[in-house]
Amino acid sequence: GYMMILAWNDDRNESRAPVSYAESPVVDTTVSNDVQITPASETGDIPDISLVAGAESVPMLVAEDQVSTVDRLVKVTTPKHWMWIDLLGGDIVRVQLPEHPVALEQLDVPFKLLEKENTRLYVAQSGLVGPNGTDGQSRPQFSSDVAELDVTSGERTLTLRLATASGEVRKIFTFRADDYLVDMRYEVDNDTSTALNAALYAQIKRDNLEPATEESFSLGPQPYLGGAFTTVEENYLKIEFEDVDEDGPFDATVAGGWVAFSQHYFMSAWVAPVETNNRYYARRGNDGRYLFGFTSPMKNIVPSTTGVWQSHFYAGPKDQKRLEEISPHLNLTIDYGFLWWIATPLFTLLDFLHGVVGNWGLAIISLTIIVKAVLYPLSAAGYRSMANMRRVAPAMKKLQERYKNDREKLSREMMGLYKKEGANPLGGCLPMLLPMPIFIALYWVFLWIEDLAQMDPYFILPLLMGASTYWMQSLSPQMGDPMQQKMMKMMPIMFTILFLFFPAGLVLYWLVNNLLSIAQQQYVYRKADRAAAAAS
Repeated sequence: GYMMILAWNDDRNESRAPVSYAESPVVDTTVSNDVQITPASETGDIPDISLVAGAESVPMLVAEDQVSTVDRLVKVTTPKHWMWIDLLGGDIVRVQLPEHPVALEQLDVPFKLLEKENTRLYVAQSGLVGPNGTDGQSRPQFSSDVAELDVTSGERTLTLRLATASGEVRKIFTFRADDYLVDMRYEVDNDTSTALNAALYAQIKRDNLEPATEESFSLGPQPYLGGAFTTVEENYLKIEFEDVDEDGPFDATVAGGWVAFSQHYFMSAWVAPVETNNRYYARRGNDGRYLFGFTSPMKNIVPSTTGVWQSHFYAGPKDQKRLEEISPHLNLTIDYGFLWWIATPLFTLLDFLHGVVGNWGLAIISLTIIVKAVLYPLSAAGYRSMANMRRVAPAMKKLQERYKNDREKLSREMMGLYKKEGANPLGGCLPMLLPMPIFIALYWVFLWIEDLAQMDPYFILPLLMGASTYWMQSLSPQMGDPMQQKMMKMMPIMFTILFLFFPAGLVLYWLVNNLLSIAQQQYVYRKADRAAAAAS
């Protein structure tokens, strides 16, 4: 059976085609009578004016001599990001993460988070709307002095420029070599004699397709895929595609705040300025794609001054510490499920242990020992009950033979025997039930740590775990009728099959927990037997 599983797994891996990406995102590169870019008003990309407080329907800023360029893309390379920015609108249309390969077999291919392809869309958009905004019926066409920007250390800026009749508009991105967070700033010069009014919008536009290359264990709890916000009522509010389809657009006003799109190990997020009340929304565009974003309040730019709008964009792994630093509650996008109150301290402890020992496997073993030590008093009581049950098993068998035709009498005699010997038939359940909440919580913790989320390719850990489960079960008193006993003997086999594709870190935890439980069980049994012998 083991050889068949290995062969099946090899065949499954060989059938997967290597992941490859085009050199750059797909963008419209020409505008002519034959090829037209779909107006932004038709796709529904631009937030409705009703989402901006105080806005009126008046003409937008119009760029002077807008022209289409053959190459609209600017590529930015940092140790954390490979990022492509489209000069049409200044949108981020692709992000690859060079520190995170797409697969262990393809370490030279960075994972692609954001993308703009013929069949898939996941981009980060931003612009200015309102009476004198730049985004209206169409997106503005910026220009750039560079086609590529390389950030090897420190920080550098990329400035996109747009000439308008009212003055120059600059869209400025600031990149840091050691950070997944990108600063985005709009500057609008008012060279007119009247005030200008505009508001910033920033949004994530995405289709509802599952990530192309991510895999997770299909029989276990699945990681969340969808939008997320922080609101006054809820620190972490999930808005799924189905929520928008069934309940209609989402709308909320929050001081500061953020909007994110979450998937398994990675996420993207726009973080708004903390000093403003921003309108957050989730809606479906006219082209069927989904928009999760926010608009800032209207800002007034008096003549001969420059208006400034700022935001931050994060695209990268779900690093709990870094996300907590960026914005309040952003770290909650690492969704530990309903047992978050157990999972959060477990993660903190596991992360600390990893920092001490420098290896995830050793950290898991250390964590298991600590958890087992904390639960020792409760589990020891359960094992003492099991020891008593094992000691009274011969007398129990005689009672069952003597009163096999009188179940009421058998029940009374059994309860009397339990009371006399201090045995509890339910006490043995405690050692099995205690680890379960921790096991489920650790499933979610390991699910977010890439190094621990891979299954054991040779299935050594699941097989050892199954063997240890069988060993531990053989030490327990056999309860129930023969059929129930046979079913219990099948449990180690069923658990082994179930654990074959679980995260290896989780299987290691359960294996070490079993071994410690066996040692504790034998120790408590011997101690209980000596105490019973001394009493008799």
